Amino acid sequence: MTWTRNLPAALAAGALVLGGSAGCGLGEAREPGGGVSSSPAGELLGDGDGKGRPYREADEESAPGVGVEVQPGTGGAWEVRLTLRNFRLSPVGAAREAVAGRGFARLYLDGRPVAELRTPEHRLPARLVPRGTHHVTARLYADDGTVWAVDGEPVQSTADITVSERGTEPVSRAEPTPEREAGPAPEPVR
Repeated sequence: MTWTRNLPAALAAGALVLGGSAGCGLGEAREPGGGVSSSPAGELLGDGDGKGRPYREADEESAPGVGVEVQPGTGGAWEVRLTLRNFRLSPVGAAREAVAGRGFARLYLDGRPVAELRTPEHRLPARLVPRGTHHVTARLYADDGTVWAVDGEPVQSTADITVSERGTEPVSRAEPTPEREAGPAPEPVR
């Protein structure tokens, strides 16, 4: 098949999707008896991250996953790379609504937020990572700011890095964590 043959079909499918959703509202669906059903993007849980962001329970079968790998970069910086499963990073300016399998990652260093990631790579400047052992955590969020969770736990992954004295080679150690990850943990870097 060629592009010209597929274009009318693609346009028809797009019109069907747009036309089919014309009568759908963005409000919550009501269950018989007045209860609120869970949205296709997951059910909001009463628990949250302690900073006012509620957890959004993902369907276990299609739950997102994240792995984090940290490698020494130039000038004492650290190169962070995410491995994502069942998840796509939304572009900057995406609508602030929860869509299953979409959103952004927030990068934490020793529990402090350092970056909101819309791409799977990030460079941690040397000034943020002093001498010692540190925990680099990537946590997945829906575009509405809710935290993706599975079994009530946030979808995240953590890698440990150790910075020795300047002028010597830094060490990165990725440890498997009990959080939901995307596949096996990265190999330790020596």
